[in-house]
Amino acid sequence: MTESTSESTPKIVMYESSWCGYCRAAKRLLASKGWEYESRGVDGNAELRQAMTAKTGKTSVPQIFFGDRHIGGYDDIAALEESGELDAAYSAMGA
Repeated sequence: MTESTSESTPKIVMYESSWCGYCRAAKRLLASKGWEYESRGVDGNAELRQAMTAKTGKTSVPQIFFGDRHIGGYDDIAALEESGELDAAYSAMGA
């Protein structure tokens, strides 16, 4: 698994919930690319969920960031992959 929990600033951050099927699908997509990410679980963490909502304007998970760029949720990352733009978005953050 390519999930990263290191203290260093990650390139990809995903806010997620353990029960969320879309979160699992996003994890599979990121893993298929071999990309490491930081998982930020919002289950039972109202403060973290509130911070996510403040950053994104959304309450649903997953919420995925490539560096400072908010990519969106699973549908957004899947659409970028489908259109061939996901690798470019990853490269644009200096990866």
